[in-house]
Amino acid sequence: MLRSIREQIDVIFREDPAATSVLEVLLCYPGLHAILLHRLGHWLYRIKLRLLARITSQVARVITGIEIHPGATIGRRFFIDHGMGVVVGETTIIGDDVILYQGVTLGGTGKERGKRHPTIGNHVVVGTGAKVLGNITIGNNVKIGAGSVVVHSVPDDSTVVGIPGRIVKARGQIADDLEHGALPDPQGQDLENMTQRIDQMELVIRALLEEKTKP
Repeated sequence: MLRSIREQIDVIFREDPAATSVLEVLLCYPGLHAILLHRLGHWLYRIKLRLLARITSQVARVITGIEIHPGATIGRRFFIDHGMGVVVGETTIIGDDVILYQGVTLGGTGKERGKRHPTIGNHVVVGTGAKVLGNITIGNNVKIGAGSVVVHSVPDDSTVVGIPGRIVKARGQIADDLEHGALPDPQGQDLENMTQRIDQMELVIRALLEEKTKP
């Protein structure tokens, strides 16, 4: 437990330049509070004290605004930045060195039973407001852009943006950081391509009409 707390504090200092002291991190970071309470709730869940585990998760939700089901499995050095509105479902599996930003949902798509939430690999970043839904697998070193909705599995070393999520960078093209302001806009690009095609068709039609009206 002490090692886990130390790792969580270290990752906050690594990822958040606003952190200035250990005391500040311990007192003022809801992501830290949420993950530590989840570790307790998950242990209670595993020893079949399910009601007490759910109560622990609800206490964490009230205190932090972050809802993590005690059944979720979370790896080491998990970092929730700000965190308000983050939801992690019961059968979610999260690897090591994963970062979630505010408003992220790792959820299901219906009332199916069994494994119904995503599996997240190692070194994954999920941007603000993104939704990752269903029993899908997000590979290692994946970046998911803010506001994206991901409903299909994503291979390693990819960047995903849009609704629904589309891979815009694959292996060999991946950036080290998720620069939200510099992410491609696939829907916008589609509209731009369509506009260019329409302009070209208008030029062709105009030329044909002029040719037809010539004496």
